[in-house]
Amino acid sequence: SDLFLLEILLLSHPLSSETLVYSLIKNLAVSLTFPLSAYFHLRNVARTRKFITDDAAKSLLHAFITSRIDYCNSLLFGVPQSSLAKLQHVQNSAARLVMRKKKYDHITPTLVDLHWLPVAHRIKFKLLLLIFISLNGMSPGYICDLLQPYHPPQALCSADASILQVPLTRLVTCGDRAFSVSGPKLWNSLPSNLRNSSNLFS
Repeated sequence: SDLFLLEILLLSHPLSSETLVYSLIKNLAVSLTFPLSAYFHLRNVARTRKFITDDAAKSLLHAFITSRIDYCNSLLFGVPQSSLAKLQHVQNSAARLVMRKKKYDHITPTLVDLHWLPVAHRIKFKLLLLIFISLNGMSPGYICDLLQPYHPPQALCSADASILQVPLTRLVTCGDRAFSVSGPKLWNSLPSNLRNSSNLFS
């Protein structure tokens, strides 16, 4: 899709690590809006929460909150944890609103019950999904060219382990966040049975 191609393009030119998550960020053609507008929607849903069902609350919060958290979120790979914490706080607030939890209730069981990945894991999942799509021929050739299989100089067990080559970079803050670098690193960290899978749902 156009969004997939745009996300790959932006990953080739990652945002600097000093990105502030609470503002409006524009990178090429993508505008990322963050918690300032999210809390507005959370307050509106909270006013009507007692009048709607749990499923309706989930649908509303997906439309206004989680869909925005997931929008081009792979661009946020490698940003400081302090920046991601703002997005995580928004997700935690949405989860508590759906499940009718109190402010200081432990959030992890609530996220598990909702089957919601934390923000940092959602970003990694998006990157791994983009790699899986590319490796299985569902993306243009110029995107697949960013991912090169690792060929050891000698016959090793890793030759058949579906490992990707990780290019060398100069800058950790920017170079290591490029799709051609961060993607293979994440992919190589997966168990071999997942890397060798040809079915997204197996």
